[in-house]
Amino acid sequence: MSADKAIITCALTGVLTNPQQHPVPVTPEQMAAEARDAFNAGASIMHVHLRSQAPGQGHMPSWDPDVAEAVCNAIRAACHGVVINLTTGVVGKDVSGPLACLRRVRPEAAACNAGSLNYLKIKDNGEWAWPPMVFDNPVPKIQQYLDVMNELHIHPEFECFDVGIVRSVAMYLKAGMFTGVPEVNFVMGVASGMPCDADLLALLPRYAPAGAVWQTTLIGRAEIWPVHQKTAELGGMLRTGLEDTFYMPDGSRAAGNGALVQALAACAQRAGRGVASPAEARQMLGLAALA
Repeated sequence: MSADKAIITCALTGVLTNPQQHPVPVTPEQMAAEARDAFNAGASIMHVHLRSQAPGQGHMPSWDPDVAEAVCNAIRAACHGVVINLTTGVVGKDVSGPLACLRRVRPEAAACNAGSLNYLKIKDNGEWAWPPMVFDNPVPKIQQYLDVMNELHIHPEFECFDVGIVRSVAMYLKAGMFTGVPEVNFVMGVASGMPCDADLLALLPRYAPAGAVWQTTLIGRAEIWPVHQKTAELGGMLRTGLEDTFYMPDGSRAAGNGALVQALAACAQRAGRGVASPAEARQMLGLAALA
């Protein structure tokens, strides 16, 4: 399968985005409705974060396997053949919640944060937007995730916030920490990580493992869209959604995930590429075909 087809992933909802301020889905029904819109617009993979279902707590993450099962079942029912990509990211050593959700849901794919990052953002007045923190992903923690993914035949998608993290993925492969088609996600736009820069993007694929499928996650406003276009032109896979941005290419607010995916599909088409179906996405990533 050549890169003439672009896989589109939709990141339906963020980690802490407040549903009282932004149109992010929280309940299984809301997640399924947003997924259906994105699926109909061309997304074959849904990147799924889980939220607390308690009243007034929808801005908080959840690692309740019952919530994971309800959300993923609702998305699968709404989008025939869709690929589920479940988040796993947590700060700290305790990964029992994400692993319990992986075991319950058994998604086809899951995010695997591939290295640590000082997670920082500073305001114009010099104050920190939040207390400086470390998003800690040391190798033993990554190995815990990969052991369970290997056991359950879950495809890892390696989230890379900086160039050194991209280079580390080839070492994980050489060390035998995972097998199969390497998939690398260049996360650009986090203030203390790689900037959302088309010139930098052009260099990054050479540092990914040989034969890797790569995509970009671009965080920001209207400035991300030229870099999405560059991703499509360079043969990368595409991702958008309300986790990553609230803004359309013209700077207007996005009505939902479907509108964002529609705009992203247009990037692929302008680059002369088609949009991969779920079956084609499975083939490109080395996933098992649906029975």
